[in-house]
Amino acid sequence: MKPKISLVTLGVADLERSLAFYREGLGLQPHEYDPDAGVVFFPMEGSWLALFPREELAKDAGIGAAGSGFSGITLAHNEPDKAGVDAVFAQAVAAGATVIKPAQDVFWGGYSGYFADPDGHVWEVAWNPLTDLT
Repeated sequence: MKPKISLVTLGVADLERSLAFYREGLGLQPHEYDPDAGVVFFPMEGSWLALFPREELAKDAGIGAAGSGFSGITLAHNEPDKAGVDAVFAQAVAAGATVIKPAQDVFWGGYSGYFADPDGHVWEVAWNPLTDLT
């Protein structure tokens, strides 16, 4: 297997609401979006992000759709500096993100904060002075 994650699919409760959040909150642009397709794809550098109704995603995987609390996964976006972290964080919050942990200096020497999208998917926005992940 080639070590690469090509697609991350998020199960969402309301596809249109989530589409609006990812457009406005993170500035992502959908690829050939068709409102009747029931799925949204966003091209990203080196991978894709998809939004798919949670019930349908669970059905496709053959598992129950019920879930609560922390799923054990976070998604991360890195910026080249603290100001970039603050700008992305503010944009996401303005579009409806819920602040989990405000952006701040962190124990490992960087700067980061966490927010949840409208479906509770947890995102970290960070600046890492040790490794350029931008």
